[in-house]
Amino acid sequence: MATSASLCCFMFLGVFGFVSADQEVISGQNATLPCRANNKIPIIAVKWSRADLGEKYVLFYRDDQFVPVNQHPSFKNRVDLQDRQMKDGDVSLILSNVTINDAGTYECQVAQREPNQEIANLKIINTSKLSIVPPGQTGGQVKDGSVGLKVGVPVFGLLFVVAVGFGV
Repeated sequence: MATSASLCCFMFLGVFGFVSADQEVISGQNATLPCRANNKIPIIAVKWSRADLGEKYVLFYRDDQFVPVNQHPSFKNRVDLQDRQMKDGDVSLILSNVTINDAGTYECQVAQREPNQEIANLKIINTSKLSIVPPGQTGGQVKDGSVGLKVGVPVFGLLFVVAVGFGV
């Protein structure tokens, strides 16, 4: 019973858990900011934004096309989705030729139409903090030109507490 209860909690957190990722990239390289939605529900729209951009966004994708109307000018022709077909719920952002100005916290929002739902609202799935290192220098995670990525999933702490509570 305890095993099935903790497995249930793990599955629940895996589907609905909030993921935060930190990434450090050398200026001039490309960055891929991860985001994965529930692949069992159709994805209607994807929006990547940064709070410091105000009403402008980094990328907005709806109806199988990019919506450039309120895209911040610094991201025009430099962003794409890793998989425009969004297979397996992958809505990761690719940011080309990063500069110091690209540093910041990015938010991934996804709208999915669940059964018996008329309106699909954007929901935050993920945030990613992007740090940029000048060429030739190394930061905390970047060494020898490689891209460092460390992903923290806050829900795992809760999962551990739940598992211990059930005596697993």
